[in-house]
Amino acid sequence: MNADRFLNLVHETKTPHGTAALWWMGQMGLWVKLGETVLSIDYYASHRDDRQVSLPVPIEQVRGIDAFLGTHDHLDHIDHAAWRVWAKNCPDALFVFPALHAEAVTGDGIAPERQRGMGEGRVCQIGGVTIRAIAAAHEFLDADPATGLHPALQYIIEGNGVRLYHAGDTLRYEGMLGKLQAFGPIDCALLPINGRDGARYRRNCIGNMTFQEAADLAGELRPRLVIPGHWDMFANNPGDPAAFADYLDAKYPGLPCRIPAHQETIIIRAT
Repeated sequence: MNADRFLNLVHETKTPHGTAALWWMGQMGLWVKLGETVLSIDYYASHRDDRQVSLPVPIEQVRGIDAFLGTHDHLDHIDHAAWRVWAKNCPDALFVFPALHAEAVTGDGIAPERQRGMGEGRVCQIGGVTIRAIAAAHEFLDADPATGLHPALQYIIEGNGVRLYHAGDTLRYEGMLGKLQAFGPIDCALLPINGRDGARYRRNCIGNMTFQEAADLAGELRPRLVIPGHWDMFANNPGDPAAFADYLDAKYPGLPCRIPAHQETIIIRAT
């Protein structure tokens, strides 16, 4: 879809109370509209020769975003080249990220007052939307010994009567399910499914949940909809969304799953 046409679609889409609009942007990239608030989460917009996903909206054309969220400081989640441009082109936007990465984000030309450094248990408000963070284990929890802060996070996003869960990059760890359940019913969950193996680890490509682990997490959380992510961007770090959907259907029949198309409008209803 033409970038201008897509941007117009995002800003013209109506989200009455109790609904959210989502657009998957590849990998773990997600644009979310809740009421009048538009969030961009983990949107990777830079060019790379090994990138398999065409760029939905070029960096310079991105506009009208209220906040850019990054779950951790890897290029396909916090795209610093893009953030430097968006800091100028979206002058009212805020930037939400793990607080451990504040120095790197400040280096992108983002003033401290526009930063929302997050850690487990921290909360920030973007318009009518509340964002809460819990730690992610990518591939380990790796809390900073000096501050206790984690370099990778997961976000619970609530607004307009809808609750969304963006898992970022994570393995499941002891206690994680209880943390998530404490937030209450989840309307939609985006989970990484690309897994991990020795070959990837040897080249410093650290891992995520396997599709079976992600399906089991979804089966225990029982969101109204589950979306698999992190399977399409790079040939050397793939996932299998069809296998995820099949396993989920076999083990947790009736749990809705959607394998998204890039830029497809997905409407979430909380009731």
